[in-house]
Amino acid sequence: MELQESLSRLKEKIEGGMPPEFVKIMHQATRDLEASGIGDGILKAGDEAPAFSLPNHNGEMVSSEELLQKGPLVITFYRGVWCPYCNTDLAFLKRFKKQFDEMGVNMVSISPQTVANNLKIVEQQRLNFDLLRDTENTTAGQFGLKWEMVDPLKSLYRDTFKIKLDEYNGDDSWTLPVPARFIIGTDGIIKYAEYSVDYTKRPNPDVLIAELEAV
Repeated sequence: MELQESLSRLKEKIEGGMPPEFVKIMHQATRDLEASGIGDGILKAGDEAPAFSLPNHNGEMVSSEELLQKGPLVITFYRGVWCPYCNTDLAFLKRFKKQFDEMGVNMVSISPQTVANNLKIVEQQRLNFDLLRDTENTTAGQFGLKWEMVDPLKSLYRDTFKIKLDEYNGDDSWTLPVPARFIIGTDGIIKYAEYSVDYTKRPNPDVLIAELEAV
């Protein structure tokens, strides 16, 4: 089964069990984010990738500069352990890790949540790659992905779904990254970029293999 098919089934199940007014708020928030023009500021192929040094799920610092000395780098931005769509995405990416290794490619995922929550999902899914802690989405912002959740979506998450981002992320910014993937060449230049303002839609990870073969 392809990733998007899994996500579509997941969306049908989740939204099918919600009151229509909740679904309306969520869909409107996605439309508003798309209309904001955030996509215009997201880095694209040919741009220089921001350098970063972030703690992984074990609290060990991971540097993009050091990773790029070993080979190309795949970066995926992950919203958090509370997001079933993102967790499904990570599970699919995990399947391609062996191929990445054989190609000499490193992969990391970057999330705003705390190190403890990153460790939680790594252990739950037995992930075979680093999940990095991006405090207040600083690195996500450098890639053009950072956005702030505001009412009524914020109230829906906090008060109804009991998803308190301030607790998950360890800060009160209520910001998230737009889900995205990048391939960075050893020269520090972005070779491939994809993003989806609609978090329920993601391309299958196998597109990364074809792109990496051209790097």
